[in-house]
Amino acid sequence: MFTEFNLTDDRPAHIQVKEYMKRLMTIGVLQANQKLPSTRELSLLLNVSRNTVVSAYADLQDEGLVYVEKGKGSYVAQMLGEAVTAPSWQFNWKQNISDQAKIAEELDLIKHGIRSNKGEINFTSIAPDEKLFDLGNVKRAFLDRMSIEGEIILNYGYAQGYKPLMDYLLRYMENKGVNLEGKAILITNGFTEGLDIILSALIQKNGRVICENPTHHAAIKMFKMHGLEITGVEMEQDGINLMELERELSERPYDLAYLVPSYHNPTGIVMSPHKRTEVIKLLHKYQVPLIEDGFNEELRYSGSHVAPLVACNGIGNSVIYIGSFSKILFPGLRVGWVLADEELIDYLESVKRARSIHTSTLDQSLLYQYLHNGNFEKYLKKAKSEYKRKCELVIRCCKAFIPLKRLSGDGGLHVFIEFDHNFDTNDLLERCRHKGVIFTPGTIFFTDNEGHHTMRLGFSRVADEDIVKGLQIIGDTAKQMMREARQ
Repeated sequence: MFTEFNLTDDRPAHIQVKEYMKRLMTIGVLQANQKLPSTRELSLLLNVSRNTVVSAYADLQDEGLVYVEKGKGSYVAQMLGEAVTAPSWQFNWKQNISDQAKIAEELDLIKHGIRSNKGEINFTSIAPDEKLFDLGNVKRAFLDRMSIEGEIILNYGYAQGYKPLMDYLLRYMENKGVNLEGKAILITNGFTEGLDIILSALIQKNGRVICENPTHHAAIKMFKMHGLEITGVEMEQDGINLMELERELSERPYDLAYLVPSYHNPTGIVMSPHKRTEVIKLLHKYQVPLIEDGFNEELRYSGSHVAPLVACNGIGNSVIYIGSFSKILFPGLRVGWVLADEELIDYLESVKRARSIHTSTLDQSLLYQYLHNGNFEKYLKKAKSEYKRKCELVIRCCKAFIPLKRLSGDGGLHVFIEFDHNFDTNDLLERCRHKGVIFTPGTIFFTDNEGHHTMRLGFSRVADEDIVKGLQIIGDTAKQMMREARQ
């Protein structure tokens, strides 16, 4: 006993001794009411100072794991001994998993998607490049906010959100042309929680949602987890096909529409101003409320600003806007927001409170202070310049190396490629992987199991030389596959 203790340099010694002794008690090596070695004896056995053992014993006593008899020494507490000797049994959790959990596991890309190996050229990510993160101003914002109200932001917050951030985001949306009359805001843990809360709060009259095809994989997963039937409408170079959208809306009723009008995931397409107006008209005609995904809205590299759909809706309350800075700023903060009718937000707030109490006030306040200090505009200018340069390089290389049929991507952190319909990008991926290059085949974004001839290329975290090398490998491999198909 006491021979396997190894002291490390990463934590205080007395905590390591306390945890070691606690583990021996938990697994039953040290039994209830058993006398412990004296502080002097244990210090020699563990090769630590006596003061270290004194502090460890004091902590164990504070936690109720040890009791002291005056003049006799320290003993293991009875309570822990009883817990160790309690009978154990094995429950079959797999047979008791809900359909919702099964869907979540089945569509979990981290578990079942493309895993990146060290040294591979990886075009799967559309996360921002951490090398661009403005760490100096982030640290300054944290210290600023802690000095102003540290004792407040470390305590419980409000389910609806941190008011300074809420006010900032309301002005931010107003500057996008949104009429705020009758609208309110809810802060969420990113886009995914926002969508989950909305779907949880609304009744399913018809059990159907209509969206673009292809569309955001996270949204597809969430709709399926909530038992919704998904209808996808094909896309054109300027957004969703309006004729196809009206045909679908006229044939059967829908509970919701879900659209990503700006720098659409995965195609990168920006819906034209004309189509935005027509989409609002069609949804009004068929009385279908809309969830608008703001996604990469700020990552515009050319052309003029296009107002979000919620702005096109004027004083109407039928559009629910989900926003996030995750693809621009710092996704680790997990801060997003829902802007919607104030009555709906009132219910969403209660669902949020029931689910997670509130989004981290520390994260919200840090983001607010960073924005308030005027750093966002400077960072965005730098980030857009770098991403635009990379995007242009990717587009040039794709056109030069890859035998594609169509390329789309007006902004954001990715481009989308279509080959001839008889081409298989899953096969292409397998061949490219052997050559050290991976990307995302398009099938996961389609609502109808199609898209086997498409692929998404994320470029934000890929070095220039790897962009050129990787796309040349993809292009050469695709050409080889096409030659084989003709033989």
